[in-house]
Amino acid sequence: MNPNPNPLSKYFRQPAIYLRLPSSGKFYPPGTINMPPSGELAIYPMTAVDEITNRTPDALFNGSATANIIGSCVPDIKDPWAVTTVDISALLCGVRLASYGPDMNITTTCPSCGHTHEITVDLRLVLDQIKMPDYSEPLVVGDLNFYFTPLTYRQINEISKTQFEDSKLIQVLNDTELPEEQRMEKLGEAFRRITTLTIHSISASIGAVKTQDAMVTDQQQIEELLVNAPKSLFEAVRDRAVLLREQTDLKPVQITCEECQHQYPQAFTLDMSTFFETAS
Repeated sequence: MNPNPNPLSKYFRQPAIYLRLPSSGKFYPPGTINMPPSGELAIYPMTAVDEITNRTPDALFNGSATANIIGSCVPDIKDPWAVTTVDISALLCGVRLASYGPDMNITTTCPSCGHTHEITVDLRLVLDQIKMPDYSEPLVVGDLNFYFTPLTYRQINEISKTQFEDSKLIQVLNDTELPEEQRMEKLGEAFRRITTLTIHSISASIGAVKTQDAMVTDQQQIEELLVNAPKSLFEAVRDRAVLLREQTDLKPVQITCEECQHQYPQAFTLDMSTFFETAS
């Protein structure tokens, strides 16, 4: 116990909202989250230090900006890197709401007339639309039952970084003056890495495979199955994994153009690259 408590502590930030995770805390390893009896996590507004440290390009690129924000503003989450992809958008939405209020302005361009204008999105409505996909229903392929699990933020961040780096490499190689044979060899290596990464990300989305004789949870064995499986089995597993991930994406915002009254969907994302826009 601190013998000299800070008399200014009563002026420290306090929880601004309480958030119930879409996952209700499922899929979190022991010790990574402290779930209150109410099932609602306290969300604190960001500090000035949070804003400064998380505007840096390095923090945005390597994913630490998101982990830092969650660690600072949601203290019940002990390991932000273990947050599931099911909950990432809800947590960022909650922190943004707690820090700046419910309104977030975004710029949109009408695909019909080309008019660009600004609209206001109510983050409370966005939060209400975020739902937990059904991970309880297995995918049955022959006598195999595939049970899926959401990726963690650490996994999805590593996948995104590798995809970005390989995409940039492919772009550079397409513009390079290397001899054709060397260029094609390096392009082939990049595409093989992307293929390997795709299989790895799909296998990481599988928590277990049940056979007639065993329940397999070893990730290396599951990935080996996907590498050696018939195309039809691989595509069935891939399609289910993609479907579950898409169900965690934020839904588009429906826009009515103020110029021509054309109605259209506007993609809406909430990540650290746009987190501070119109917040100052």
